[in-house]
Amino acid sequence: MNFLFPPFISRHAGDVELSATEVRHAVRIALAEDIGRGDVTTLATVPAGAVARATLRAREPMVVAGLDFAETAFREAARSRASSLRIQRRARDGQSVERGAILLKLAGPARALLTAERVALNFVQRLSGVATLTARFVAAVRGTKARILDTRKTTPGWRRFEKYAVRCGGATNHRFGLFDLVLIKDNHLAALRHAPPNAIAAAVRRARAAAPRLQIEVEADTLEQVAQAADAGADIILLDNMQLARLRQAVRLVRHRARTEASGGVNLATVRAIARTGVDFISVGALTHSAPAVDIGLDFEE
Repeated sequence: MNFLFPPFISRHAGDVELSATEVRHAVRIALAEDIGRGDVTTLATVPAGAVARATLRAREPMVVAGLDFAETAFREAARSRASSLRIQRRARDGQSVERGAILLKLAGPARALLTAERVALNFVQRLSGVATLTARFVAAVRGTKARILDTRKTTPGWRRFEKYAVRCGGATNHRFGLFDLVLIKDNHLAALRHAPPNAIAAAVRRARAAAPRLQIEVEADTLEQVAQAADAGADIILLDNMQLARLRQAVRLVRHRARTEASGGVNLATVRAIARTGVDFISVGALTHSAPAVDIGLDFEE
């Protein structure tokens, strides 16, 4: 079965919205991976007609993301008895909840609830973890003009889901892939090091001619490169691994000719100081590559 995600035609800082089709597809793959030839424990021990009630509950404070995946997992597992499954949603994606908050209440075929439990939890724990960490970064820069961005450092095959979770946490999506924003990095410039008048000007000129409808971002490691990128007409200048004093200099040098993005080594201890340098964006790879899963449990009622 070929499955294509809908095209993500974006500008810098676009949105990711998930369709029911892609959620269902991802859930079916996950269920097939987990169930294989059959849930032998459940089939052996739980009668086919058994019914149960269960609660999906937060076991720590968090920002919720991925409830559609959990609900879809239970519905897919109960397809043969779908009419007998009842799901009550008690929270919404993007909502901050406290420890003990109920996210979903379920009632229906016990076998379906047991078989889908781990898949449902895997999606919600992972995506809520991304949303929760993102919300911490967003809170850390509140009151400044800087916006938190994600990156392409995502789990293969889960990029749209993790970027959706970033949105639930209150941050902004950077480019989705290699196709929706021109990002000229150090290795691109190395390949053009002899191009006149300089590598950055040559790269921006070529990119503008080849992709006139896309925004162009240039990575700069030095103030000289910052000046060259601004002079060349870059839309965004990525200030890579610069110290705070250098970031402030770079922002002054650009003088609103382009937007500025700080990147490299950003963490919760440093992000506010970075934001106060005046940059427009701060990209944080940790939002997706290092977010810990949150603790959520599915508890059956007696």
